[in-house]
Amino acid sequence: MVSSSVPGFESFEGIEPIDVNGVSLACLERGEGDAVVFVHGGISDLRTWEHNVPEVARSHRAITYSRRYARPNEDIDPDAPDPWQVHADDLAALLPKLGAAPAHLVGNSQGAFIALLVAMQHPELVRGLVLEEPPVVPLFVSVPPKASELLRLLLTRPRTAIAMIQSVVQQVVPVTKLFERGEDDAALQRFLLTVLGREAYDALDDEQWGRLRSNVATLRAGMLQETFPPLTDEMVRGLRSPTLLLTGEHSPAFLLRLTDRLEELIPDVERREIPDASHVMHADNPAATNAAILDFLGRTGASPSA
Repeated sequence: MVSSSVPGFESFEGIEPIDVNGVSLACLERGEGDAVVFVHGGISDLRTWEHNVPEVARSHRAITYSRRYARPNEDIDPDAPDPWQVHADDLAALLPKLGAAPAHLVGNSQGAFIALLVAMQHPELVRGLVLEEPPVVPLFVSVPPKASELLRLLLTRPRTAIAMIQSVVQQVVPVTKLFERGEDDAALQRFLLTVLGREAYDALDDEQWGRLRSNVATLRAGMLQETFPPLTDEMVRGLRSPTLLLTGEHSPAFLLRLTDRLEELIPDVERREIPDASHVMHADNPAATNAAILDFLGRTGASPSA
């Protein structure tokens, strides 16, 4: 992964707190033109986009923010729930407050799921979507999945079922048990290893580990509480926003199979693979990710600033 070197991001310098839905969210903005809003994933914050926002801001109004409970915002209370629908409601309130609607939304992982929810629930707020491997598990099974659901999936979509079972066995069960025992650091390490893969995991430097550990409470809440909102094929088929799906060359099979299903369902969709990258592709290979984003913006109605 690329290490931090962008002024303002490493220290949250220049952020503006914006109050929505009873919380204060740290926001950082660069550039002028049509709005492009970046939505980070779990165990992360606005700093994850440090090598993407400046490049997009050369031609657009690029905005990133830390979702509720992410640094430098107030932390989540121990054992408190953290449903993703609340984050979608925050984003839906934030866009008009910033005068950014309709915006292109660029989301990674959980942030991509949240961006998808907003586009389905508030189509007037969204011009287009760039989604990096949203974990759209509810399209297939409950969370956590029932054995009967996995068996049915084995009969209808065996590749997806096998990848999902591997994820449950290798990630969900052991990570949840580690959090239940209070071994948060070990849980974080196990989660990242299974999501990023060995090469990207080994490439994490001390600064990146510090950022991840500072946001580990959000991962703990997500693993121990019910977080996923309902999501159906019909909801996704009704999506009106043009959508770019991005996957990493080395991403886990589980996430690739979920993206396969989105590609089948979304009416106006295209897909690109980012080379030399895993699940956090915008950090692994920012040059290729930025090029894909800017090409998509140029073809889907986000006009560059004059």
